[in-house]
Amino acid sequence: MGNYHNVFLCVLTLVLFIIPFFIEEKFKVSIPSVLEIIILLFIFSAEILGEIQNFYNIFPNWDMILHTLNGFLAAAIGFSLIDILNRTEKINFEMSPLFVALVSFCFSMTVGVVWEFFEYSADTLFKSDMQKDTIVTRISSVSLDDAEGFNPKTINDISKTVIYYGDNQSIIIPNGYLDIGLIDTIEDLLVNFIGAITFSTLGYFYIHKRDKYKGIEHFIPKRKKLKES
Repeated sequence: MGNYHNVFLCVLTLVLFIIPFFIEEKFKVSIPSVLEIIILLFIFSAEILGEIQNFYNIFPNWDMILHTLNGFLAAAIGFSLIDILNRTEKINFEMSPLFVALVSFCFSMTVGVVWEFFEYSADTLFKSDMQKDTIVTRISSVSLDDAEGFNPKTINDISKTVIYYGDNQSIIIPNGYLDIGLIDTIEDLLVNFIGAITFSTLGYFYIHKRDKYKGIEHFIPKRKKLKES
C-alpha cells in the first residue's frame, strides 16, 4: 500500500513492547504484572490506536488521557528507582519519604518536558503535526499594538482566519484562529503534572505505611531477589 509511516509505527510498537522484558533481564528488575499490562496498553493506545487509527482526532481527550497516564507511570518508575536505592544495604543513608516523593514527581515532569521537546523537534524538522493545533476564538498579544508594543490588544469572537501564501494562494480557517501547538503543549504538561502529583502523593504514604498501602506495590518495579535472578 506504500504507507511507510504506518509500517514504521508498527515496527516501533513492537520494539517498545520488548523494552519491559529487556529491562527485567538486563537490570534484574521485577516489573509487577499490573504495571506491565498498563505499559503495554499505553504503547498500543498511543501508537496503534492514536496514530494509525487516528484516535487523537476522533476522540478530543485521547491525548490528554494518555499524557495523564504517562505522568502517573513515569512517577512510578522514578519512585521505584529511588526506593530501590533507598532500601539497598550498600547505601549508608536513608532518604525521607518526602524527598523520595519529590524526586518521583520531578522525574515524571522531566520526562514530560523532554517528550514535548521531541514533539516540537519532530514538527520542526520533519514537518509533522505531533503538537496538535487548537482552534481558539480569542487572542491577546502586544504584537497587535500599534504603539510600542506595551499594551496587549485583545480580539474576541474570531469567526474565521484567512492565510495567504505562495502565489496568491489562500486558505480559510473557519470558527476561529489556529493556535500552533502552544495550548496542546501546556495542556499536556498540566495533565502530566496531575498524574505525577497523584502517584507521588500515594508513594509518600506508601513509604510511611507499606502494610496499609500494599495496593501501590502493583505499580512499583522492584529489584529481583537472588533466587529470582
